[in-house]
Order: sequence, then structure tokens, then C-alpha cells
Amino acid sequence: MACVLLFSRLLPFSHRLTRTSICLLSLFLSYLCYCALFPADTIMQKAGDPISSCQRVLADGAKRRIQKSCVLPLDARPSSVGASRLKTDQRPPSTLHIDTPSPPMTNLKFGNKKLPNAIIVGVKKGGTRAVLEFIRIHPDVRAAGTETHFFDRNYDRGLEWYRGLMPRTLESQITMEKTPSYFVTKETPRRISAMSRDTKLIVVVRDPVTRAISDYTQTLTKTPDLPSFQDLAFRNQSLGIVDTSWNAIRIGLYALHLENWLRYFPLAQIHFVSGERLITDPAEELARMQDFLGLKRIVTDKHFYFNRTKGFPCLKKPERSGSPRCLGKSKGRTHVQIDRDAIEQLRDFYRPYNVKFYEMVGHDFKWE
Repeated sequence: MACVLLFSRLLPFSHRLTRTSICLLSLFLSYLCYCALFPADTIMQKAGDPISSCQRVLADGAKRRIQKSCVLPLDARPSSVGASRLKTDQRPPSTLHIDTPSPPMTNLKFGNKKLPNAIIVGVKKGGTRAVLEFIRIHPDVRAAGTETHFFDRNYDRGLEWYRGLMPRTLESQITMEKTPSYFVTKETPRRISAMSRDTKLIVVVRDPVTRAISDYTQTLTKTPDLPSFQDLAFRNQSLGIVDTSWNAIRIGLYALHLENWLRYFPLAQIHFVSGERLITDPAEELARMQDFLGLKRIVTDKHFYFNRTKGFPCLKKPERSGSPRCLGKSKGRTHVQIDRDAIEQLRDFYRPYNVKFYEMVGHDFKWE
């Protein structure tokens, strides 16, 4: 009301004022009105008065985060705040520290990023992607989505960089990752052991001849002008001399690669998954794997069905999901046709290595 009366008295002289003066006068009058309506003590909080600021924050409840710097004297604690909202820490007894409450459930980032407890280390084209996708159904398993290649290509980036690639997990959950090239990389066992000697290792193995053909088939889709399989697999096919420098052949020498791993890890810490049984009986292979990881057998045969088109098991449709989950188009593709004689020559080549591998792991995979 006082502002209105003052403005009415000045109105008759407004024709003598410049436009700028009128603007300044209007701002000044607005400020006076604002101050009259809202006293300063309700707008600005004195710097030395922590009680009101804490009360104001506490009054907002879950709508606002309580500042960690808000500290109340014990004798000034607001009576309206329940004891469950406050918690004492190791500070001197004359103060009461208000912990930061958890944000709303929809914004929570549960757990911490931890270095992996278990790693799928191989082998390429053995079925590692299927194993990872199947075991991730388990509620106590969280896994990195992509191959990190930390121990073979990115080791110089350091463990904290590696940790940053991992998903957040709760204390009761297992952190996993898979990079199939680890199994055939000489430095990897030593590096993983340096990170943690307790790391559990999973190796998915497959008939080395079939695995080599699958490897070649995949490469051929990316490099159509690739030489024939026989030209790459043999130095001299007529004499049956195999070229072990070709990566597709070298990967299948499982016994030689395993010797390197056993220098750093006991055999009991390495679990072998059969790539063939993963197709014919995925539930049994996953049961054995869950036992190895110390998990309850939650992933069972009820989770799988066989996709006859792909010739591979797929995950059944989860509740509230639109379709079943199958691996990508690159999985289960038809292999290129290889000369029968070349296949038999490769079987003869791999036989002593396979027998040695069976003896080392105590299991016959029946690849003959």
C-alpha cells in the first residue's frame, strides 16, 4: 500500500523525467516493495547460524540431499527430526554429523566396480560368447559386455583403467569378463596372477579341427580373397606337414598353451567347458560351471531351447520380453566345405596333442 501511495504522488511529475529515470525509479520502488513483503531474515541465512540451515535442509526430507558440511550441536538438534535420520560418527562428542542420505531408488548406482573374480580366457571360436551370455542369467553374476583385451593389448593402461571397464557389483556378486585370446597369449597367465592368484579361469575348448575351420570361415566373411584353407593350414599337404605358425592351427594346441598357465595357476583353479556339450546339453555344462564358481544352480534346462535354424541353443523368452534371446548372426554360421583328406591329416596332426591335453585335465573330450 505504501508503494502505491508513493507512486501516485510522483505520477504528476513523471512528464519531467527521462525514460531512463523512470526505469530506475520503477526498479527502486519494486525493490522497496519486495523488501517490505519479504524481510531479509527469511531470505538470507546468517553465515554463523548452522541451526536454521540444517533445519531447512532436514525439512525437505528426501527431496533434497543433506549437505555433508551440515553439523549440529547436540543440544540444538531439531526435535522434529527422528533419530533414524541422524547418525553419529567418530567426530568429537560435542557435534552430531548428518550423513548424506541415499538418493532416490531410480538414481542409485548399486555396488562398486571390482576387478574380476573370474575370467573366460579362451578359446576363440570355442563358444565363449555363448558361455558368457548363458551364465549372465544368474543373478549373482555381472560381466563386462565387450572383450577388454587388457592382459594382451592394453596392459600398459593399468589396473584402474581395467577396473573402470567392469560393471558395478554387490559384495555377494561375481565380476566376470571374457577375452578368448588370453589363452594363447604367453604373458597373460603371469599378468593375471600378478593381479590376483585367486582368479578363477574358464576355458571353453572344442575339437581343434572343427575350431580351425570355424575360425577360417569367420575370417573369410571379412576377407573374401583369403587363400584356401588347405593353403594356409599346410606347408606341404602331400607330405602332411602342417603350418603351426597359422593362428587358426596354433590355437588348437591346447596342451602347449595349458602348460604355460599351469606355471602360475593350479589345475583346480581352471575350469574347462566342452564346446560340443555346450550345444547338446547347455544346462549340464552351466551346472558344472556354477559349481566351479561357487554359485547356486539357478541356470537350468528351463532357460534353454534348441534353435534348429541356427543349430544352437538359445535362451527362452524372459518374462515381459518380446522375443527369445539368441546369439548374433555370426554364431552358428555354416562352415565352408573342406577336403576330407585335409581334415583327416589335421586329425592325425592334433591326435598326440589332444591325448596329452586329456591326460593333463583328467577328462576325455572324445574329439576323435
